[in-house]
Amino acid sequence: MAAEDKCPETIYDVKTPSFLVDIDVIKRNVTRMKETCDRLGVQLRPHMKTHKTVELGEMMTNGTKKCVVVSTLDEAEFYATHGFDDILYAYPITQQKLDRCRRLAEKLEKFHMMVESPESMEALKTTPRGDNKNWSVYLEIDLGLGRTGVEWDSDLALTLAAEAANCPSIDFLGLYVHSGDSYLARGPDSIRQSGRKNTDKLLQLKVRLAEAGVTCPSLCMGSTPGCSHPDDSMAQLDCFSPGNYVFHDTMQMRIGTCEESDIACRVICRVISHKKSQNKMSIDAGFLAISHDGMELGLAEGPVIFQGHPELKLLGMCQELGSVGTQGTPLDFSKYPIGSLLFIYPHHSCATAALYKNYYIHSGEKIVGVWRPTRGW
Repeated sequence: MAAEDKCPETIYDVKTPSFLVDIDVIKRNVTRMKETCDRLGVQLRPHMKTHKTVELGEMMTNGTKKCVVVSTLDEAEFYATHGFDDILYAYPITQQKLDRCRRLAEKLEKFHMMVESPESMEALKTTPRGDNKNWSVYLEIDLGLGRTGVEWDSDLALTLAAEAANCPSIDFLGLYVHSGDSYLARGPDSIRQSGRKNTDKLLQLKVRLAEAGVTCPSLCMGSTPGCSHPDDSMAQLDCFSPGNYVFHDTMQMRIGTCEESDIACRVICRVISHKKSQNKMSIDAGFLAISHDGMELGLAEGPVIFQGHPELKLLGMCQELGSVGTQGTPLDFSKYPIGSLLFIYPHHSCATAALYKNYYIHSGEKIVGVWRPTRGW
């Protein structure tokens, strides 16, 4: 470790801003999700995109370093280099990325991809792996969110699944879906209702595929809210693929996925300026430390939570500065002297974590390690 990266002893010794991760909260979150999957009898294939670290990948896979999901080829290569296997690249494939995918498939015992269009299917059919083995493929399904994936009730879903199942150079694994509408839910009951509805849609499609002569080996569903509060009907699925549950954030808290005490990550920053005439102060954490996520929502209380200071509100950000005020009451500047520390629970932990090259891992106030995530595409 370089001298400038020497591990600090406590959370109060880190430079600001920095990204703090509470290892004890992480352990609880990891255990809770594993117990949920065990109770329902579904396979946990955790998503690595939130943290992108080896250490947490090992924890989420219970030390096996197998059966994970990634959202970039950089992540896939990173985990493959560190001994992980059975990796799903859950992102629409294009012809231009197949060379990197081929190298991963040759290196790993199991490497899977995702298709969701005639173009991606054609790319796989016309570009065999070349090592006497087949491409391993899921069909991504859109249940109505409208992001990526083929519409669940379309004829194209049947066509692409049949093509994958009948192509001699492809092993068809089944259907993969991001249950994104669970992020529109509010409270566990609403989340379970979303899971029940989406499970029913997947099962309907599976029946349609069977009637068309296509066997669907696996149904995989991801989303932290949906997998954290699953409906009992989701036991009919084969695989859960959540990611954000390890960190959580204020977005998950507002949805009803978790409590504030379940949020494992914080940004530590300092008060650096007082603007008493405007009833606000500045902190050394702008959008390159917190991310802009959530600011567009116009929440009365702001998108982030200042731990222990419910009166504070993030008013705005520039690159390196954050502007902090109150929710309509005078700011008592004596409570926040220049140089004092504040701890922020981020609105979106995935976006915030992506801004840091180091995560400072702590138990209580003691720093117990430094994790270095991969970055890139």
